[in-house]
Amino acid sequence: MIDIMLIIALALFGLAVLITLFRVIVGPSLPDRVIALDMIGVILISGIATISILLETKAFLEVILILGILAFISTIAFSKFIERGVFIERKRDL
Repeated sequence: MIDIMLIIALALFGLAVLITLFRVIVGPSLPDRVIALDMIGVILISGIATISILLETKAFLEVILILGILAFISTIAFSKFIERGVFIERKRDL
């Protein structure tokens, strides 16, 4: 019974990724697209956790951690890009 619910959850996660991908492509503004990309990261983390439960293994927990860190860093980088127009500021004294 739990296996069936986990498979249904995976299918719904896939549907959520498709809907969010639509928001990334058609989004009305750049901040909406950044939030949609962050949401895709959260959905992928949830999907990997569900697969880990379904397969009864702890092997995917490191993948979840790395994906969470990368999603956080990419959201911060895109936010700085929206705010300032550059990713990394370099100050040069000539």
